[in-house]
Amino acid sequence: MKVARFHAPGDIRVEDAPEPSPGPGEVKIRVRNCSTCGTDVKIYKHGHHHIRPPRVMGHEIAGEVAEVGDGVSGWVPGDRVQVIAAIPCGRCEECLRGRMTVCPNQESMGYHYDGGFAEYTVVPAKVLAVGGLNRVPDGVGFAEASVAEPLACVLNGQELARVGDGDDVVILGAGPIGCLHVRLARSRGAGRVILSDLNAERLAMAAALVRPDEVISGGDADVVDEVLKLTGGRGADVVITAAAAGAAQEQALQMTARQGRISFFGGLPKDDPIIRLDSNLVHYCELTIVGANGSSPHHNARALDLIASGAVPVSDLITHRIPLTRVLDGIDTVSRGTAIKVTVEP
Repeated sequence: MKVARFHAPGDIRVEDAPEPSPGPGEVKIRVRNCSTCGTDVKIYKHGHHHIRPPRVMGHEIAGEVAEVGDGVSGWVPGDRVQVIAAIPCGRCEECLRGRMTVCPNQESMGYHYDGGFAEYTVVPAKVLAVGGLNRVPDGVGFAEASVAEPLACVLNGQELARVGDGDDVVILGAGPIGCLHVRLARSRGAGRVILSDLNAERLAMAAALVRPDEVISGGDADVVDEVLKLTGGRGADVVITAAAAGAAQEQALQMTARQGRISFFGGLPKDDPIIRLDSNLVHYCELTIVGANGSSPHHNARALDLIASGAVPVSDLITHRIPLTRVLDGIDTVSRGTAIKVTVEP
């Protein structure tokens, strides 16, 4: 079978590999779609401390059960499934308290285990043990199901930021995550959704799809000033930084209303994680700043339900579909910001 393996920064190879077999407690799936994201770009360029090469990449996985290992019940060949990316241990203090997104023992598909840039992959027993293999609802295609993983992360972020009825929500970053934030905020009852990006071309492409109430081109205007104008000087109830940029995080504090919430959704580069923060703004305006670290198995299941119900449409966000042999083209497309969502179809 064909796989796309990471060997070193700048070195991802599409090559032949033996078809895997599931061990006890494992499930082998025929991968139908594995979508790409900005993390794949970072791995390609810089590697990752959790990846010991060679490793099959890809963590937004959907497909069909091909074979089940000894001891597996409830799954049969032909079942349509979606796989979680982040695998909590299910046994530590945080997991037992229901905080699976911050499990200190967390592992991941495509990092610790071979991922979905392959014709077949094996779902580890650890995934099944925490309920991380989800049945794809009728009417949901494999490509859409693969987007459940990033939507699950967005869902976790908006729950932590308490996005709700009537909120003015600003989303900084118009990539696939920003688009999902727009649609989820709407489904959660947000009053107005404002989308901003430095890349005017990507902003226009995203806005045409998700139709936010307002758009702000960060390359042409001062985003903070524009948000304050749009909100009558009050600021936004929620600001979500859906971009890996310290400047966006610093701006967020300046455009948030009193008692507003800020989600630092996009993590910063490990070699430049420090920002300037006016703590008096946090203190006197009673701001809440929250992080958002991936998603839990439960978030993935709920994301599939949101897609199936039509509450959060995702099919039109998939702007590029490519075969596995062109995975490097897909990663390059993501890197250049000329797509919303790129999915690989092995």
